Amino acid sequence: MSYENLAGRTAVIAGAASGMGEATALLLARNGARVALLARRLDRLQTLAAKIEAEGGVALPVPVDVTDSESVRAAAAQVHAAFGPVDLLVNSAGVMLPNPITAGREDEWLRMLNTNVAGRLRLIRAFTDDLLAAADAGRTADLVNISSIGAHVPFPTYAVYGATQAAITQLSTGLRTELGPRRVRVTNIEPGLTDTELGSHIDNAELSGQLDGMYDAMEALTADDIADLIAFTTSRPARVNLRQAVILPTQQA
Repeated sequence: MSYENLAGRTAVIAGAASGMGEATALLLARNGARVALLARRLDRLQTLAAKIEAEGGVALPVPVDVTDSESVRAAAAQVHAAFGPVDLLVNSAGVMLPNPITAGREDEWLRMLNTNVAGRLRLIRAFTDDLLAAADAGRTADLVNISSIGAHVPFPTYAVYGATQAAITQLSTGLRTELGPRRVRVTNIEPGLTDTELGSHIDNAELSGQLDGMYDAMEALTADDIADLIAFTTSRPARVNLRQAVILPTQQA
C-alpha cells in the first residue's frame, strides 16, 4: 500500500534495529521519506540501510544509546549534518522487563525508566526545534510516541513497565497542549500483543513462558501492522491529528 504526503519528508526512527522501528523505517522509505535509523546495534542498522538503499530509498544508520544524553546529542548532530532538519520523529525504542514488585529489581526499574521515559524525552528534546521549524514553514510535522495498552490495562508482574507506558501516554497528552497550537501533531499509539523482540529481554523463565503462551493462544499483531498505522497517521493532511490509537489483535480483549 502506498501513502500520499510522505515523499520528501525526513524522518528519525528511534529503535530502528528491529521490530516496529525497523518495519516503520522500511515503509516510510518505500513511500519516499528519507529515514535516519537510530539504535544501539550499528550492524543491524547498516543491514537495514543497505536494504532500503537497494530498493531505491535513502537511509542513514546512526548508532545511539538513548540512555546517554551525549550520545543522543551526537546522533542528532549526525542526522542534521547529513539530512538537515527533520519533520517526523518516531519514538519506538523501549524495553519490557516484567517481574513482581516483590522481586525488588531496581536494575530493571531504572533501565525501563531511563530507556522508555527519559530516553524518549532526550530524543524529543533533540528534535522538537526541527518539528517546530517545519510547522512554522508550513510543512507537516509529526511526533509519534509508541506506548502500550499496558498504560491503562493492568497485567500482573508488569506494574513498572505499565507505569513507564502510562508516562508516555500522559506525556503525549501534555505535549499536544504545547505543540498542537504550533501545528506540530503529536500521536500516541498503544499496541496490544505484538510479535517483536521485546519479549526477548525477559530474564524470568516463568514470565517468558507465560508470554509465549499468549502468542500460542492468539494471533498477535506484527511489526508491519504497527508500521502501517504509523504511515497512515503521518500521511494525513496536516490539519488532521489522529491523536491516540489503540491497536489490538482481534482476539485480545
